[in-house]
Amino acid sequence: MSLTQDSSTLDLLSVRRSVGPNFLSTPGPSAAELETLLRIASRVPDHGKLAPWRFIVFEGAAREKAGEVIARHYAQANPESDESRIAAERSRLARAPLVVGVVSRAAPHPKIPDWEQVLSAGAVCMNLVTAACAQGFSASWLTEWYAYDRGVLAELGLSPQERMAGFVHIGTATSPSPDRPRPALAEIVTRFA
Repeated sequence: MSLTQDSSTLDLLSVRRSVGPNFLSTPGPSAAELETLLRIASRVPDHGKLAPWRFIVFEGAAREKAGEVIARHYAQANPESDESRIAAERSRLARAPLVVGVVSRAAPHPKIPDWEQVLSAGAVCMNLVTAACAQGFSASWLTEWYAYDRGVLAELGLSPQERMAGFVHIGTATSPSPDRPRPALAEIVTRFA
C-alpha cells in the first residue's frame, strides 16, 4: 500500500489539542468506535513485536469503582484531607465518559532495550489521542499522582513490573479548548553539520 499526502490528516495533526477531563462529557465512543480506537492505538513502532503495553478500559460504573480505590489511597496518604478533597479524588476517572489506561509492560529483553519498549507505550497513548480526535471526540492523556502509586496500580490490576504510561480520557468537549503557546522551531531545532 502506498501512502500519499493526506491534507485532512495534516490538518487534524496541526490543530489537535488536549481537552481536560473536566471539559469532557457524553457522548463517548460506542463499543465499535472503542474497538477501532484500540486497534489504531496498537499500530505503533514495536521493535521485536513484543506488544510491551496493554489496555485497561474504564467505563460506566467501573470508573466510580476505580475512583473509590484512588480516593482510599489518597485518604490513607493524606489523613488531614477534608471530604471535598477526597470526593475530588474519587471522581478522577469519572470526569470523562471513557478512560483508557495504557499500561507499559516493558521488561528485560536480550535485544530490545527497556527504553524502546517504554517509548512504544507512549506512542500507543498518542495514537489513541489522535484516533479519538479523528473520530470527532476530544481527549486528554494524563498520568497524575495515582499513575505512580503502587498500591493504586496493584488494585487496578497492574503487576509489580508494569507501569502506567497514562490514562487517556475521551469524550465530547463541552466548550472549545484554547490552544496553548507552542515552541518556536528556532528554539528546539538544531542541525548537525
